[in-house]
Amino acid sequence: MRIGVPKEIKNHEYRVGMTPASVRELCGHGHSLLVETQAGAAIGFSDEDYRNAGAAIADHADSVFRDSDLIVKVKEPQPEERARLTSQHTLFTYLHLAPDPAQTDDLVKSGAICIAYETVTDRHGRLPLLAPMSEVAGRMSVQAGAHCLEKSMGGRGVLLGGVPGVSPGKVTVIGGGVVGQNALAMAVGLGADVTVIDRSMDVLRTLDRLYGNRIITLFSTNDSVEQSVVQSDLVIGGVLIPGASAPKLVTRAMLKQMSEGSVIVDVAIDQGGCIETSRATTHADPTYVEEGVIHYCVANMPGAVARTSTLALNNVTLPFIVSLANKGAKQALLDDRHLMNGLNVCAGKVTYREVADTLGYTYSDPASVL
Repeated sequence: MRIGVPKEIKNHEYRVGMTPASVRELCGHGHSLLVETQAGAAIGFSDEDYRNAGAAIADHADSVFRDSDLIVKVKEPQPEERARLTSQHTLFTYLHLAPDPAQTDDLVKSGAICIAYETVTDRHGRLPLLAPMSEVAGRMSVQAGAHCLEKSMGGRGVLLGGVPGVSPGKVTVIGGGVVGQNALAMAVGLGADVTVIDRSMDVLRTLDRLYGNRIITLFSTNDSVEQSVVQSDLVIGGVLIPGASAPKLVTRAMLKQMSEGSVIVDVAIDQGGCIETSRATTHADPTYVEEGVIHYCVANMPGAVARTSTLALNNVTLPFIVSLANKGAKQALLDDRHLMNGLNVCAGKVTYREVADTLGYTYSDPASVL
């Protein structure tokens, strides 16, 4: 199969869909790889590294799309990339379609097979291709939030860990999934006063056993969210409903009760955000202020630590790329129901129910479309 790896063009996005090691693996299976020049240069992977791994180097993204059957990316295709997609293509990348009707419309019109990393499942019902980036984003959320709390950044001037004789900062983590667990580990490690909120008692029991009296666990209700949020210096939103828009759990009315200079980091922004006042930002301009509260809502947070993120992502995507290339996209999808769960758009149809329901498309069963 002809596999193309374009250079990412989203603002401050330095990750790359395949490392030279991944390219070498696919070449070993007899496939041809075409990598856009400088695709991995920002994180230490040169064109020569890719050549040595067996890839050819393309001077422009047009060539990558024109001469490839399978396109492997990291972030959702930008408008100019979507214009290059045709029915010949299989696209394998993060999509996050529910809050992005324009992208969904373009992918439907392209006729391409579009597989979203974030909805591929495993036999335990988990999201293995989303997990490593959620781990990175969860850990980064505390790092970013602590920085925003500094007075020079407009924050309250609070040190999350405090010092002897001074109380630590208060952190509320909404959602006890992969993002929340990693944010929790960082916040506890810094010595902050941490509360985690989730609607699953099993999750809360697990976290309680792990951290004991170093954290407070609360069952998620409107009342518990409000009481914890309004007292917090830093709120981290880590809520996920696979494929669907995130619920708005923190309202503008709650923000009005927070102290000026408090910080919100909405890691759920890829799926529309779980804070009523959230809107996507970029690494070039990561924050804004609403109701006196600093919002950090960067939609590609792991792009800031792009080398770590790329290596972590390739660890989990590579087996699926090999399967798609060896079998062909249709057969690979039909053979693997977990990969099939990643199929969001195919041949002009929306094949993921939550996306269809959110954006008003008719849902089509993926197996029947294939």
